[in-house]
Amino acid sequence: MELAELKLQLKQLIITECDKEDDFAPEDIIDSEPLFGSQSRINLDSLDALQLSLVLKQHFGIKVEGSKETRKHLQSIDTIVDFIVSERKK
Repeated sequence: MELAELKLQLKQLIITECDKEDDFAPEDIIDSEPLFGSQSRINLDSLDALQLSLVLKQHFGIKVEGSKETRKHLQSIDTIVDFIVSERKK
């Protein structure tokens, strides 16, 4: 899967699984922008992080454990893609 295709798929999953359909289209999310925190337009919260972790496991076979690791890998579309690619190489 190409990186652009993977990024689009992630954006679609985030919008669907985190109930952001009324707020954003996939192309509205910038790859490097923060998904969580006070500087985020997307404004995901801790429940969304849990949902996103489940989505990564279901769709990509990637397991995200621990709060520090989760925060590190789920910061942006770019960091999630980097994590998926690195885990697939193992």
